[in-house]
Amino acid sequence: MRIGLNTDSLGKFTTGEVLEFAAGLGLDTVEFGLGGWSSAPHVDVLGLLASAAERDRFMGLLRERGLGISALNASGNPLHPGGIGAADAQLARDAIELAALLNVDRIVMMSGLPAGAPGDAMPNWITSSWPPEATEMLDWQWRERVIPFWRELVPLASAHGIRLCVENHGRQCVYNTDSYFRLRDAVGPVVGMNFDPSHLIWMGGDPVSAIEVLGSEHIYHFHGKDTRIEAKARINGTLDTQGVMPVETRNWNFVPLGHGLSRRDWLDVVGALAACGYDGVISIENEDYLIEPKAAISESVEALRFCIGETARRRNKSEQAGVSGGSA
Repeated sequence: MRIGLNTDSLGKFTTGEVLEFAAGLGLDTVEFGLGGWSSAPHVDVLGLLASAAERDRFMGLLRERGLGISALNASGNPLHPGGIGAADAQLARDAIELAALLNVDRIVMMSGLPAGAPGDAMPNWITSSWPPEATEMLDWQWRERVIPFWRELVPLASAHGIRLCVENHGRQCVYNTDSYFRLRDAVGPVVGMNFDPSHLIWMGGDPVSAIEVLGSEHIYHFHGKDTRIEAKARINGTLDTQGVMPVETRNWNFVPLGHGLSRRDWLDVVGALAACGYDGVISIENEDYLIEPKAAISESVEALRFCIGETARRRNKSEQAGVSGGSA
């Protein structure tokens, strides 16, 4: 497994500064945000699409530092009933075109969240089957909005050899394993998951159990991000409508690896990835709002390096024991 960095984690720094930092940490890859929910501080999508010279210059910045691109990130809401949806859907199409030009084979996206019924002006996240209209809205969303959009997008990605990595994110139609399989079953293997354990954690799930169900057949990309469930969640539960600041009043917070799950728990996560055959990138995404970003990222890298190294050591020891046992 390789370690990468989602460059939005350092959105206040220039592209050169971000790449220098990533290279200085000995990372292998970076993941660039292109727009949507990202301000895209490091990529000019339209400029790169229009100019081969700009693409060569951009890729040269990476080559000079020994870095590759694990994925382009076009996360937004392409199913928003307003103009946001049209813009984010176009961003997804532009991301596919740009990825092909840059020889990148993965795009991280959100599944999207439409309105709950025709004529509604805002997206509606359905999280229970009661009252009865909840099920009616959910069925309408998938039948009329989610599946048609993805059935239109998948052939474009397929024609360019691109895998679409849908993140399990709250307030999206795909937010857990079951909802992911609903989309995958409808549109096929061009779509896989960008598995982000931090979102599953605040929803009460267990990353190891989910990894064991998904396996490398379905995990196309992986975000290294952690969540700490705060003491206040024992009173309120983990649903939280507060802003990300101040963190002290929240029920949960995004934190560097090892600050939510223990380092031993992260060893179990990496071990589960190795056991299922995942040998791709773990792309660190930092959204801690208290710790200085470079320090937080460095902590996550250190934790991941330990987990990857220890997992490899254990597997080698087990294989050697198997060989010795077979010789006997």
